[in-house]
Amino acid sequence: MKTFTPSSSIEDYVKVIYSFTEWQDKPITSSQLATRLGVANSSVSEMVRKLKDQGLVDHRPYGAVTLTQDGIQLALAMVRRHRLIETFLVREMGYRWDEVHDEAEMLEHAVSDTFIERLAAKLGHPDRDPHGDPIPAANGHVQRPTAHRIADLDPGHTGRITRISDENPELLRYLAAEGITLDLPVEVVGRKPFGGALVVRLGEAGNSRNVDLAEEVATALWVVSDATHEGCLLADS
Repeated sequence: MKTFTPSSSIEDYVKVIYSFTEWQDKPITSSQLATRLGVANSSVSEMVRKLKDQGLVDHRPYGAVTLTQDGIQLALAMVRRHRLIETFLVREMGYRWDEVHDEAEMLEHAVSDTFIERLAAKLGHPDRDPHGDPIPAANGHVQRPTAHRIADLDPGHTGRITRISDENPELLRYLAAEGITLDLPVEVVGRKPFGGALVVRLGEAGNSRNVDLAEEVATALWVVSDATHEGCLLADS
């Protein structure tokens, strides 16, 4: 990576670009960046030009924004910081999983690399955060499970919940209240008529229950199949 000290804004931008494409292949656009960061389109255009000048993104006018190799390396470092801090806040500080994102956003820019590595060691080098998102290793390797949104699965599909999108804190609170958590066994039963809710069976055999999932909930839950226990190793990005 080029030797320069990125600002917190640059770190936030590359992290958002990476996170947008982490679980799907479609690249992010400038307008989507503006929405996710809560800034004006003009501000995004200016920052994207700066990121391109520093060799962190590729971008053509009116096209998508993609990270370069240097951009990916910086993004992975920031994602590692963010998710380790989230894990620490939940495990050690008693935060709920819907509270940790904003705290981690502030803390990730304030701590040193040494702090992060000691934090990782204290936590036992976890490979995922409280929402199931993979925590990149210090060398940039990412172990991501082969998972699919439960909304995209056919009736009869069984597996375990391996990731829950953390974009909506209110949704996380709802899921916690309903006892829908990581590693919970799940089976897709089917959809109710006329575009109705997705019906799933949650829990182990003999102690399961049927639950109706609205579309927003079903698209936030990611499942790893019972037949797929090994994650796919992403190369050093």
